[in-house]
Amino acid sequence: MQLIAYILVYPILWLVSILPFRLLYGLSDVLYFLLYRVFGYRKSTVKENLRLVFPDKSENEISIITSKFYHHLCDMMVEAIKSLSISEAELKKRYKFTNIEVINDLEKKQRSIILMCGHYGSWEWIFILQKYIEHKGYAIYKRLANKYFDKLVKRIRARHNTYLITTKETFSVLSECKKKGELTINGFASDQSPKVNKAFHWNEFMGIKVPMYTGAEMLAKKLDMAVVFFSVKRIKRGFYETTFNTITEHPKEYKNYEITDIFFKLLEEQILEAPEYYLWTHKRWKHRDKVPAEFQ
Repeated sequence: MQLIAYILVYPILWLVSILPFRLLYGLSDVLYFLLYRVFGYRKSTVKENLRLVFPDKSENEISIITSKFYHHLCDMMVEAIKSLSISEAELKKRYKFTNIEVINDLEKKQRSIILMCGHYGSWEWIFILQKYIEHKGYAIYKRLANKYFDKLVKRIRARHNTYLITTKETFSVLSECKKKGELTINGFASDQSPKVNKAFHWNEFMGIKVPMYTGAEMLAKKLDMAVVFFSVKRIKRGFYETTFNTITEHPKEYKNYEITDIFFKLLEEQILEAPEYYLWTHKRWKHRDKVPAEFQ
């Protein structure tokens, strides 16, 4: 059944991917109308999240942010499909780095890197970074249920010398790289919500206390990797700029969870500047009423 689904869907994805950007964003507009106007895909979740973190905003302001968010969400969907066929030259033109020297400097110092980000702006095209650096690239991801689409996603990333590994594989793979003396840069989207019974750290995110993933920080300490945050700014439709911010070159000098807290503060700054580019469809604050006594 998985193979049949892949055989039926893949040709459609490929045909969409080779559309010129003008038509691709026309398709995104249609998708926006269907998701937002017709089906209201997770609209209640989006508005609930926005009301929660922006209690001072009016309903009109919430609606405006919601509409802009869905436009951006649909753009990201078609841009992800475009990754199937987009050329290196086109990607370099559309996804730029304002201070690549931050990574190049760490490279000269022979430092591997934990690259932290949130689900903000565009993280889909960050993989073109590998064309500017010597580090071997890994991204931590959740394996797709359909093994054929899972292989497809891995193949797309490998076009730009980035390799996907699951959370369970991360420590063993990166430990082996360290033993071999290989420099690696390892992408973590660290703003998702862990299970309450597996959370070691709670703190405020957008003014609300929630459990926080600490895996990126702990791995940086165990393997002595520099920690870098990257922020993304949308310049115009289909064009982005990424800026790197080194949190620390020496993570062991920080108290436990201090690096995680810094990451969330940096992410908050992005969201407050332009909230429509954050991924509001996820129930990030769903555990806010389950704060253990020791974290209250």
